[in-house]
Amino acid sequence: MPPPSPGRAAFLGLGAIGRPMAAHLAKVFDLAVWNRTRERAEQFAARVTARVAGSPREAVLGAEVVLTCLPTSAEVETLLGGPDGILAGLGSGALFLDCTSGDPAGAQRLAARLAEADIAYADCPVSGGTNGAEAGTLTVMVGADPGTFARARPVLACFGKRIEHLGAVGSGSALKAVNNALLAANILTFAEGFAGLARAGVPVRRALEVLNTSSGRSFVTEGLVPDRVLTGDYPNTFRLALLEKDVRIALSFLDAQGIPAPVLHRVGALLAEARKELGEEADYLEAIRLQERRTGIEIRG
Repeated sequence: MPPPSPGRAAFLGLGAIGRPMAAHLAKVFDLAVWNRTRERAEQFAARVTARVAGSPREAVLGAEVVLTCLPTSAEVETLLGGPDGILAGLGSGALFLDCTSGDPAGAQRLAARLAEADIAYADCPVSGGTNGAEAGTLTVMVGADPGTFARARPVLACFGKRIEHLGAVGSGSALKAVNNALLAANILTFAEGFAGLARAGVPVRRALEVLNTSSGRSFVTEGLVPDRVLTGDYPNTFRLALLEKDVRIALSFLDAQGIPAPVLHRVGALLAEARKELGEEADYLEAIRLQERRTGIEIRG
């Protein structure tokens, strides 16, 4: 098995967030990419200087650093073993940066398994959406030992603006899950409150402008609602199914800490209902559209 080559990296998982992250890495590293749908990897390599690998093993051969950005920790785990898996191609001393929005326990299992092969691991979920990924300004939440974090930071700086070491492995995943649970709560409560304002005849855009200089503002009302909800545009940037998964991770984490979370449990139940009704490909902001459908009130302005 070849030793890690300085300047060589692999990126596995070219989803909506992963593609622009990988594009930034390609400016710095000799990059190999792998995706479950090979066509997506080939389309990426047609625009960005990168090698398309036929398997996870092929992608990581000789790599100094490996990054994954997949839907769940379980999917990362499935890529490790087998003759075409990551462990069959990755040499000792490499750095494994998992940008998946995974679960803390899954991150800890991955770290333990990789440690047996002398591979350093950090969970590094990101926040900032597709716009942040394109701009290279993502927030990166890192769980790792201090030495691994020091190695990871310059790599993560290729696509991250704020890179925070939050503690041991699993800490980054825990914060990302809680962050997204609060995001979900903001989406659902906005939909309820502004449906009421719209029905009462309050001018929605003016109300939003006032809200965004008041104490009820949030990332949802400032960064998402003006250009997506009020216009009725609703671009597909992040699947509702993934947000619902993240809320379930947050609830499992809070339950494990013995923290009562009745509000977030209700948010989780409502999001699960929305996922079931809207389907697996719906954008996360379509939970607002669902409220419009149920009430017969469009939130526009």
